Amino acid sequence: DVPFSMAFQPIVDMASGSIFAHEALVRGIDGSGAFSVLGKVDQGNRYAFDQQCRVKAIKMATVLDLPSAGALLSINFMPNAVYEPRACIRLTLETAIQSGFPLDQIIFDFTEDEKLDTNHLLNILRTYRDMGFKTAIDDFGAGYAGLGLLSKFQPDIVKLDMELIRGIDSNQTKQKIVKALLSMMTDMGIVTVCEGVETNQELATLLDMGGRLIQGYALAKPSFEQLVKIDEVPLSQP
Repeated sequence: DVPFSMAFQPIVDMASGSIFAHEALVRGIDGSGAFSVLGKVDQGNRYAFDQQCRVKAIKMATVLDLPSAGALLSINFMPNAVYEPRACIRLTLETAIQSGFPLDQIIFDFTEDEKLDTNHLLNILRTYRDMGFKTAIDDFGAGYAGLGLLSKFQPDIVKLDMELIRGIDSNQTKQKIVKALLSMMTDMGIVTVCEGVETNQELATLLDMGGRLIQGYALAKPSFEQLVKIDEVPLSQP
């Protein structure tokens, strides 16, 4: 059993001046970084840990009254920890129902940082969507699946990898790539999040390019066992 808690980082809708979602991020029980926890997760306890993360994120977000604000809750999951989607979602579903947490306010996002069986992943994503959950690809542009996966399944949300964002204000190649991705996702009806935005210069460049949903230290750091409120976010940039 791996002890852990959660921090929450907002995804801000800069156009409406509201919080679009809060991403639940694993932390040590003393607030220490994710690696202090994830370093203890292995093949033997991965499934149980994945289940515990979902439950803790929903229960803590409920206590913090996230649903009433209308924002979404973004939960990361490990596709390789899911052996059968309907069986593995049962505890999550029960927790959400018992907590009174609307299913359509929950996003399940996965990272492409490990080699995946595409058919298995598609089965998970389609099952979750059929149940009413939202789906997201995290760190898009850095992993294995990328455009190939996108051609087979269009999630509700795509989060652009921070490597595409870092220093975008002074990198014309990155600007062209991100601008093309923003346009493509809009055409496909997919919401795009720009994550890992750390400087006001990066933020200003993304806003000029039509980036609307922003996540990163330029706006707010993860808050341990708390939700960042919109009046704590610097919406007007210098």
